[in-house]
Amino acid sequence: MWQKINNTCDFLKSRTALRPKVAIILGTGLGDLAKNIEVADKIPYSEIPNFKTSTVAGHQGCLLFGYLEGVQVMAMQGRLHYYEGYSMSEITFPERVMKVFGIETLIVSNAAGGLNPEFVPGDIMFITDHLNMFPEHPLRGPNIEELGTRFPDMGDAYNKKLIAKAEEIAAKHNIPYKKGVYVGTQGPSFETLAEYRYFHKIGGDTVGMSTVPEVIVAHHAGIKCFGISIVANVGLDANINEVSHDEVQENTKKAQANLSVLIKDLIKFC
Repeated sequence: MWQKINNTCDFLKSRTALRPKVAIILGTGLGDLAKNIEVADKIPYSEIPNFKTSTVAGHQGCLLFGYLEGVQVMAMQGRLHYYEGYSMSEITFPERVMKVFGIETLIVSNAAGGLNPEFVPGDIMFITDHLNMFPEHPLRGPNIEELGTRFPDMGDAYNKKLIAKAEEIAAKHNIPYKKGVYVGTQGPSFETLAEYRYFHKIGGDTVGMSTVPEVIVAHHAGIKCFGISIVANVGLDANINEVSHDEVQENTKKAQANLSVLIKDLIKFC
């Protein structure tokens, strides 16, 4: 694994002259944020050694290197998911490469189901913590000592200073936001109404099928993480219409403009 990580990192360094310290993962329906990036180099996942390809609609599957508000960034235009059939080590491989490449801060975004009855579709939630409901832990197996300790403390997985800065930015631009706990599940089915109620009772505010493995691996490697959920649907009402992937993508568009403002300002602080 360590050799694969270094081989991939060497390949990326041969394809771009940029050496960003900040990486962004653009999730379902949020790929349009890439339009704000002045792209210098665009590399399809299919061309990157040891990378897997994204198979989900709304995930273009390209690694971008460029400038956002004058700051060098690496951006994943689409992510990999456990439900696609990939192993945990495969879907979190990019975060390990990020560390070796020199990334110090990771901004992750996702579309999620709303568990908190106060949330409505289109809400932005800053992730303060998570509940890991995946059936496999991404750090299971031999520990890569060059990346991090065997037993990482996850108490500050979502960097408190970055959350506080995001709150300042939101207040400055009059952007409404929520804060809360993200529940990560394996998918690919959307949750039953009983599962929505259960996840909320155990402390969750949003639920989705990504982010948690990425943040665990990045935090293990010493990368500061900031996470945002876009509430795509609310699943506590038995009378709601059937949830679909198209609906999720459509509702995330409601938050595009505000999310763009937030990330463009936050990137200057990283």
